[in-house]
Amino acid sequence: MPLESSARLKVVNDTSALPAPDRNDLTAADRPSLIGPLDTILVDVFNVPDLSREIQVDASGRISMPLAGTIDARGKTSEELARAIEATLRARYVRNPEVTVNIKSSVSQVVTIDGQVVEPGLYPVTNQMTLMRAIASAKGLSEFARQDDVVILRTVGTQKMAGLYNVAAIRRGAYDDPPVYANDVIVVGDSPQRRLFKDFVSLSALLAAPLIAIIQR
Repeated sequence: MPLESSARLKVVNDTSALPAPDRNDLTAADRPSLIGPLDTILVDVFNVPDLSREIQVDASGRISMPLAGTIDARGKTSEELARAIEATLRARYVRNPEVTVNIKSSVSQVVTIDGQVVEPGLYPVTNQMTLMRAIASAKGLSEFARQDDVVILRTVGTQKMAGLYNVAAIRRGAYDDPPVYANDVIVVGDSPQRRLFKDFVSLSALLAAPLIAIIQR
């Protein structure tokens, strides 16, 4: 969710909770024939059963398989990925490889976790997903992460909204661990989104409640 330089915030003073998205906001653009991060695919290499397998695409959109190595699968159709695997195997001296790829399951409900976490990327959203659980999915905060600089970006209807949270305060029980929904973007540490809050943080140390704001353009 890139921000234009003219973006600014309108802090919502009558709530300490980032509103839940509307039902339509939870539905990502349909991509039934394209492979995306965390999808599960079936790769069949004709006459080479040791290479045939079920593979989950990683969070960056890549797959890894013997002989072929790492291949970028994101945004490809099954046919395009099959041809890419064939070309790689051919370069590794596999004679006349014939590959078919089928999408077994497609993940459309994901949250993006970026910034100062161990493994940034896209992660599946469950009904019980919260900010702390999302960070745990990314293997936790990095060693020097700024725990008071965690932003959740969310679309609610036609409005872009942001919440600024302090992870240490949540761990102490100062306020609830906020729920996370599909298509949310979580950014840990310094970021353009975090810097939009600079005029408001002096008024609230985020120790008693998060800051909730509407992003205006």
